[in-house]
Amino acid sequence: MSRPEAVTAPPTAVAAGGRPPLRTRRERNRLHRTEALWALAFVAPPVLGYLLFTLYPLGFAAYASLTSWNGLGPMRFIGIDNYTRLLNDDYFRQTLFNTLFYMIGIPIGLTLSLLLALALNRRIVGRTAFRTIYYVPVISSLAAIAIVWQFAYNGDFGLVNQVLAWFGIDGPNWLQNTATVKPAIILMMIWKGLGYSMLLYLAAIQSVPASLYEAASLDGASWWQQLRAITMPMVRPVTFFLVVTNIIAGAQIFTEINIMTPTGGPEFSSASLVWYIWRQAFRYQQMGYATAMAVVLGILVFVITLIQFRLNRRNSFSID
Repeated sequence: MSRPEAVTAPPTAVAAGGRPPLRTRRERNRLHRTEALWALAFVAPPVLGYLLFTLYPLGFAAYASLTSWNGLGPMRFIGIDNYTRLLNDDYFRQTLFNTLFYMIGIPIGLTLSLLLALALNRRIVGRTAFRTIYYVPVISSLAAIAIVWQFAYNGDFGLVNQVLAWFGIDGPNWLQNTATVKPAIILMMIWKGLGYSMLLYLAAIQSVPASLYEAASLDGASWWQQLRAITMPMVRPVTFFLVVTNIIAGAQIFTEINIMTPTGGPEFSSASLVWYIWRQAFRYQQMGYATAMAVVLGILVFVITLIQFRLNRRNSFSID
């Protein structure tokens, strides 16, 4: 008796999943082309946006910095003359120094924000109201805040000098004095950003495992030792984020300067680099020269940010 032959499924048999298998190369190629087209359709918008709004402006700015251009007429290529001019521009050096000087407020503001977050993390009466009050300047208009502080710093009837008069101190005209104009603006910037940094620090502190503090307390660690060995390392990612973003924002300070000291302050003592770039570009129509300064500023910010990333990578840690 002969053995029955194995029964094979016909080519059109349906697979277990209810879909006929792709057995021809043409069907597989058609499916691959369809998937590739859909992938390109989803990838194209962000890629085109990056090319149009990032790479093209960067390339155009790099070329414009090598030209003599008023922003409307034709460009005249002049090579590196704009960058050579920067080396001999006293106003450029002054505004660059002022911009870097304003960075002093970053560590001061972050320190105050961390201390404020530690205080508001405790169970105190009205802490929700205090958190809201400290965050109100963050969501307020920067122009309105600059106007308010401009009146507060007025040498004749300003609120700051009125408070100092209660203690018998004759306050100066803060925004018209070369020695006080930059510290005055720094104080306003710290006050404006205090709530934002405080909120991020507060979220980071509340995410620290309570078991770490409990173990440290059992070992006899003091509050300062817990702060230095637990809190500070655990909030380091937030500190890194705030340092980088504050440096980028501080390098672009403009609104405060333009409103509080519209002429750049006495002897250009408060003018920032971005304010000077705007002045050269839109008041004197020296767009090519202003673009060269903007390129230099962008390179400086990029280098400082790169250094921060390297330092953060070197100091990174992990907890199992």
